[in-house]
Amino acid sequence: MMNALRIAATGMQAQQTNVDVLSNNIANIATTGFKRQRMAFNDLLYQNSIAVGAVTSDTGTLAPTGAQVGLGVSVGSVYRVLTQGNVEQTGNPLDMAIQGQGYFQVILPDGRTAYTRDGSFNMDNSGNLVTKEGYLVEPNIVIPADARDLTVSEAGVVSAKLGTDPNASEIGQLTLATFINPGGLEAMGGNYLLETETSGTPVLVNPTEDGGGSILHQYLETSNVDPIQEITKLITAQRSYELNSRVISTADEMLSSVNQIR
Repeated sequence: MMNALRIAATGMQAQQTNVDVLSNNIANIATTGFKRQRMAFNDLLYQNSIAVGAVTSDTGTLAPTGAQVGLGVSVGSVYRVLTQGNVEQTGNPLDMAIQGQGYFQVILPDGRTAYTRDGSFNMDNSGNLVTKEGYLVEPNIVIPADARDLTVSEAGVVSAKLGTDPNASEIGQLTLATFINPGGLEAMGGNYLLETETSGTPVLVNPTEDGGGSILHQYLETSNVDPIQEITKLITAQRSYELNSRVISTADEMLSSVNQIR
């Protein structure tokens, strides 16, 4: 009987984590370039009262299914769902969205390279293209002080008209990073991801080439969180938590009945 208490407790603990994941998705519904997360469950070990295939008679007959009782559930993994988010036009000349699988590269203050889908860029006092925290975008794009009519092509070519010249001049080329296993990137907050052993090393490509995706100028990629889907999953998690709680109450009542036997 005590197994029921432990099994239900694992179910409640797993659903608590599930609610945490769903809550984070809902909280980031307006975060630029955010990728929703999904939790995968694993069943735990099984107790065999009768092993599958056990000999059941002197004539060699075998148990076709056995008798196995599971011991609960655990969190298998929490992974990012990397589907494309919608793109939203902003009109900001420094905003960019990636239509594809690539990532912008950003140089962190400690010298490491981070990767992001958030293309809400700005310009610092030296004309460098930077993130909203002031981190340099890699490769470094310097926008001259007399630049006007800035454009970014789908292929990542940054151009602008300089001074009184009526013709646009190329001032930089953006590249994108791709990974063999982008799900293996480590989230560090701030819309930034870090390379890990499981993500593989980054492959740098020009936009529109080798699967990196294209650049949409004056657009931003929105979160890929579907609010209706997340609320539905949240309700399901709540019901599952309540059912596991009910199992504990039922098991406790049964144990109380046993204790009252004299």
